[in-house]
Amino acid sequence: MGQDLYADRIESPIGTILIISDGTRLCALDYRGYDHRMTAFLAARYGAYQLHDAEDPGGASTAVRAYLAGDVTALDAVAADPGGTPFQAHVWAELRRIPAGTTITYGELAQRIGQPTASRAVGHANSLNPVAIVVPCHRVIGADATLTGYAGGLDRKRWLLEHEGVRLREEPKRRNDAQLSLLS
Repeated sequence: MGQDLYADRIESPIGTILIISDGTRLCALDYRGYDHRMTAFLAARYGAYQLHDAEDPGGASTAVRAYLAGDVTALDAVAADPGGTPFQAHVWAELRRIPAGTTITYGELAQRIGQPTASRAVGHANSLNPVAIVVPCHRVIGADATLTGYAGGLDRKRWLLEHEGVRLREEPKRRNDAQLSLLS
């Protein structure tokens, strides 16, 4: 039979958001187009599972809609259980302590969990976060204050941060090969 899980979908300015709950806690949140990643995660975590359509499972959809409507603290109270290894769980728990509208670097996050030399491991744990937005890995930026790495795409990361009121530094425009040959 397997684990019963409940799914909802929300249309948003950053695409369709997929929400998976065990009925009381949020287990996964991702974007349409990344379904394969979510189903692989669910299979690895639960083995066999049954996915049922549900409206607002565990209240997560209501909280996500409130967040998207401008209440950037609405996700703070969402009960989430992303699973993961003990290290990942530690990183993800610390991510939830980053207030909306603020950012930190991977190095700062590594220091917060008591492992100041583990910024790459912290980045890897961020990339495996199965509960995007609610476990706000989008609030972690590069040491030079630029946007780096977001499994849902940097455009979504930028939108989420700007939605929360973060003023992002303008990134320099990248030169193409034709421009580089002119400079040689």
